Amino acid sequence: MKKQLLSIVTAVALSSLPIKYYAQAPAMGTASDFVLFTTVGANFNTGISQVTGNVGTNSGSSTGYGNVNGQMHDNDLASAQCAADLLTAYTQLNAATPTFFPAPLLGNGQSLNAGVYSVSGAATLDNTLTLNGQGNANAVFIIQISGPLSTNAGSKVVLINNAKACNVFWKIEGLVSMAAGTSMKGNIIANNAAINMGAGVILEGRALSISGAVTIDNGLAYTPIGCGSPVLTGPASPTLASTSCYAIFSSDGPVTNTGNTFANGDVGTNVGLTTGYNALNVTTIHPIPDGSTGACAADLLNVYTYLNTLPYDIELLYPAQFGRSLVLTPHTYVMNAAATLTDTLFLDGTGNSNAVFVIQINGALSTSTHAKVILKNGTLAKNVFWKIDGAVSINDFSVFVGTIICNNGAIALNKGVTLAGRALTTNGALTTDSINVAVSAGCITTDLKSNGHLKSAMAVIYPNPFANTLTIRLTDNAQANDAHLNIYDMTGTLVMMDELNQIVTTVETQLAAGIYFYQIVGKGEVLQTGKLIAERN
Repeated sequence: MKKQLLSIVTAVALSSLPIKYYAQAPAMGTASDFVLFTTVGANFNTGISQVTGNVGTNSGSSTGYGNVNGQMHDNDLASAQCAADLLTAYTQLNAATPTFFPAPLLGNGQSLNAGVYSVSGAATLDNTLTLNGQGNANAVFIIQISGPLSTNAGSKVVLINNAKACNVFWKIEGLVSMAAGTSMKGNIIANNAAINMGAGVILEGRALSISGAVTIDNGLAYTPIGCGSPVLTGPASPTLASTSCYAIFSSDGPVTNTGNTFANGDVGTNVGLTTGYNALNVTTIHPIPDGSTGACAADLLNVYTYLNTLPYDIELLYPAQFGRSLVLTPHTYVMNAAATLTDTLFLDGTGNSNAVFVIQINGALSTSTHAKVILKNGTLAKNVFWKIDGAVSINDFSVFVGTIICNNGAIALNKGVTLAGRALTTNGALTTDSINVAVSAGCITTDLKSNGHLKSAMAVIYPNPFANTLTIRLTDNAQANDAHLNIYDMTGTLVMMDELNQIVTTVETQLAAGIYFYQIVGKGEVLQTGKLIAERN
């Protein structure tokens, strides 16, 4: 009797526990490398879309795309293999046994846990649909829709509690139509129907059709990370050797400055003269060639040779359209013509602070005014390298990142440019105009060198940009009561000076909005320089 009662109690207790249903992800094969693909049909882009992952069709053509952070494959061996792998993935998704049967209107605050879901006909996504991983990073969501799928404008799929886009699968038996502003997560596989991504759609996942056109309009689509996807590290960095000490250098050509330039790093040339720089604002000036410049010239050639012979992963097909909010991940890229960087380029380290970016330009490089290179998700300036065969012109007030290795071309860092890295050329004049440059790593790393000795950065200055106040925190107690802050405008005019008489000093400012440069001076020498941006409240 006791045993029978125990069995009943156990059964009741187990029945009261939440039931978790587990789904199994299909084998994607090479289809996982593609972000937008159709086995049969056109693959078409309108406007400026940002795409990470391979793009292609196995029977048709891909048209309208600008630079893609991936490879283009139309009617080749890679597209044929993708088509075969896509069919396998579809077959596995189609055979999955559903355990939940939601209504055809998805979203509107609805939350789903992992499992296999089946909608018997057409479905619509409205407002917000939440997919809850319940703390399981391997939670798989399969949503089978036995008809078309449409999304309303601004609708979105949200992932919480370790749910990952790479583990979300939408198997659609009909047209997929995503309205403007939709934010979609997961792998969309449409059977014998088109996939249309309206204006401004964001897709973290993949849009893959077995037969039907795939279109994107000014959208953002990128393959998700995780689920066994490769960790991107990029190539190995070159050995900079003595070039690491130089912020501005030409192996053969004059190096000249106009205005008030600040350089955390050496400045010089191995053939010609270095003129126009203020010794108080530069780590070390080499006014004439010396042993250091000779070593730098030899090492620079080695660095160039390494970068020039490095095999590339991805060709950016439209060098004249470089930038324009393009997002790149750790790879070796090549452009086989002169390139123009317009507006903004994002370098996404995908969370890996050791990830390396190499951008090979077989031609000249120029930028628009106020162009920007922005690092995100762990990318460090010391891991960004530009190999350029031709002249370099970084236009006014641009913010550039990385070590520029220019071969047989002049370099012009124009008015107000900020460079986190180096500008080095094997042969050509190098000119600067009221710029701020700091070497990103090497013999100086992020330290300052004075009179041949290394000194750690003396202060942290925040916020930057700033409005009405600026705080300076000294990192060396010995400098308190013996240092002061100088702030200069873009013309080099001293506009503010304040004593740093304690470890933390907060100063009131009345500076107009704009770009400024600062010096921290102590014991008669410049201890630190940098750039400040003032914004008025």
